[in-house]
Amino acid sequence: MIVEDNKQYREDQGKNTEEQRITEEGNPAKPSGKAGAQMLHRMNESHDAVTNWGLDFLTFRAQDVVMDIGCGGGATLHRLSVRGAGYVVGVDYSAVSVHQSLELNQEDVSAGKMCVLQASVEELPFDDEFFDTITTVESFYFWPEPQESLKEVRRVLKQGGHFMLIADIYDNGSLPESAEENIRRYQMTVPTAEEYRTLFRNAGFSDVSIHTKDGENWIAVEGIR
Repeated sequence: MIVEDNKQYREDQGKNTEEQRITEEGNPAKPSGKAGAQMLHRMNESHDAVTNWGLDFLTFRAQDVVMDIGCGGGATLHRLSVRGAGYVVGVDYSAVSVHQSLELNQEDVSAGKMCVLQASVEELPFDDEFFDTITTVESFYFWPEPQESLKEVRRVLKQGGHFMLIADIYDNGSLPESAEENIRRYQMTVPTAEEYRTLFRNAGFSDVSIHTKDGENWIAVEGIR
């Protein structure tokens, strides 16, 4: 039994080391290269639960035009489509992410129900009040100039439209050391719930709701223009 336990421990350590290598080489802030593609594939699976939890706070109509910022590997785009959004737009400033998203959602893209563009949240290539709903999952950590970027999100959101920010960690005073280490290593922006509320209000969102989940470090911040 001890031998088997030690073998499992070594296997787990080896897996964790390999995942860490892929993350470091792939660059979570802007995925690139083969390691970036591998990382995005893994994230499509690992972010499934928190993404669906956050999206459950929203409703979608067949006429809605919806954007996901920092679309990564494209899994959230697919979820938005199957949840009933009429037209879905993905935006990411990583060329690898755009490629992965297009590949995963080829059917919707070919059917004219979705498009994916390479662009930055700092300067979104859309007219004012263009989208009914905007989402971002696990990407706010790496946004440049977070306050100004939130203002840019609000600019392209229709009056009365919803913006939903979903993250699997926020500063709640009880994050595990592994999360704290990643925050330091990748210089991630991880606000408290109240700091999120202030950021959204300063960006001009008229109504801000904070959702958290018992037993998890998850947060979903919902702003209405």
